[in-house]
Amino acid sequence: MRDKTQANSAAPGDGLVRTGAIVFFIGAVATLVTVAPLFLGTTPFPTYMFGLSMFMAVGFLMAGAGVLRSVAAGRRQARAALSPER
Repeated sequence: MRDKTQANSAAPGDGLVRTGAIVFFIGAVATLVTVAPLFLGTTPFPTYMFGLSMFMAVGFLMAGAGVLRSVAAGRRQARAALSPER
């Protein structure tokens, strides 16, 4: 029995993984920009700017949620394929 999904179709959770990767990258850049003045000896950014570094954690959690959603969809699909048809 062939699967009805296309090879290039988006699975559940793919959007979360992509969005999480983008948010993580933004947080990584913000972290580098915020920490750089500390190493260069210039005036550091205000404290609230360090909050942008939290985008790394938010992006990581979003991508992890997308992976878990994708795994759950795959398990549901596998169970449906193994269960006897009614």
